[in-house]
Amino acid sequence: MNLGAPEIILILVVIILLFGAKKLPDMARSLGKSARILKSEAKAMKSDDNKDAAAGPPNTDEQVPPAQRTIQAAPGDVTSSRPVTEPTDTTQR
Repeated sequence: MNLGAPEIILILVVIILLFGAKKLPDMARSLGKSARILKSEAKAMKSDDNKDAAAGPPNTDEQVPPAQRTIQAAPGDVTSSRPVTEPTDTTQR
């Protein structure tokens, strides 16, 4: 599929009409940020894989407990709350 200059210009005009000229720079900026984040995460994962491969298999003679991970709940998160027991009225009337 060959796209010539008239087709590319037509596509750009349609994009400008759909999104508006003011939003295009913001969209391009956020797309660039997303691409940079994706690239840095991919590089970090690749370096982690290389470190794991270079370290070799773990020593099975010693049992080392895995590191604890802490996950903090967001404010207003009801899944981490626990039920509250209501006090019972023990007095007789």
